[in-house]
Amino acid sequence: MPDTTEPAERIQISVHHRELLDQVLDKWSLQVLDELCEQPLRFNELRRAIPVVTQKSLTTTLRRLERNGMVDRVVVSSRPVAVEYRISSLGRSIQDLIDALFHWSRANMPDVERARARFDDED
Repeated sequence: MPDTTEPAERIQISVHHRELLDQVLDKWSLQVLDELCEQPLRFNELRRAIPVVTQKSLTTTLRRLERNGMVDRVVVSSRPVAVEYRISSLGRSIQDLIDALFHWSRANMPDVERARARFDDED
């Protein structure tokens, strides 16, 4: 009997999808999103939470995440006026994916390190 099932449609990643994934899954964005999933933070609190990020890189990352709707920039009426960054509902919607990536990397790091060592030994 012939197979009448349709083949699964291959997912096509467009330029726009690739750009978004590059911006959301880059080096600093993952850490910023992870921190903001825990609680809203001011700029310097984020810098302390991620001490290896430069001021310029953090500023760029926050602006990019805000532009993509992942982070909300909220002006807090205090003296002096302060700005706080909060995870948006759109940003929170990828929290489980971020957590899964972190868990995967933690669980698989020994295998990755062994593969790297084998590769480096071949050179």
